[in-house]
Amino acid sequence: MTDLTSLRLSYTRAELRRADLNPDPLLQFRAWLEEALAADLREPYALSLATADAAGRPSVRTVLLRGAEEDGLTFYTNYDSRKGHDLAANPQAEVLFHWAELERQVRAYGRVERVLEEDSTAYFHARPYQSQLAAHASDPQSAPIENREALEAKFAELQARYPQGTPVPKPGYWGGYRVVVAEWEFWQGRRNRMHDRFRYTRAGEGWRVERLMP
Repeated sequence: MTDLTSLRLSYTRAELRRADLNPDPLLQFRAWLEEALAADLREPYALSLATADAAGRPSVRTVLLRGAEEDGLTFYTNYDSRKGHDLAANPQAEVLFHWAELERQVRAYGRVERVLEEDSTAYFHARPYQSQLAAHASDPQSAPIENREALEAKFAELQARYPQGTPVPKPGYWGGYRVVVAEWEFWQGRRNRMHDRFRYTRAGEGWRVERLMP
């Protein structure tokens, strides 16, 4: 195996100064996300979602950001999945966006709540037909299944039940979550591991901004 201790990069692309930051972290995040989209990165709206169960066992996976508004960061999933069970028992999470080509990371932490059912329904029916079927076929999400053929058979049965052009009902176990962000961190890689890091934390109606040690 390659000696991983010999592999490293020096981050030299940019710097992040206090004066560069928007006083509103949501606007700062949106600006960075737009830069990542404009750079044509692959799925820059993908995020790592970290949760923990009632006993404190952590779990992390990748989901897709579907909204970044004043009330929080939104993603959709199966409520009966492992992440759904974690959030039912321990409704808080941290998310991480990593844009390697831009030498940037964003972290956001907060409590998690479900979005309104009508919002989940509207988003479900905006998804591609095949994705709507997959939400049914993959239930219960995270549960064992004997083989790929069994999964494909479930999908084929759903295609027969709901031919394209026929409305596919949103499953009751599927919908959205919103991370109501209480803390943000913006990270810009720098030379010699002397990275720029800034943390936003709630301070009354506004935000306190602090530079962090790299």
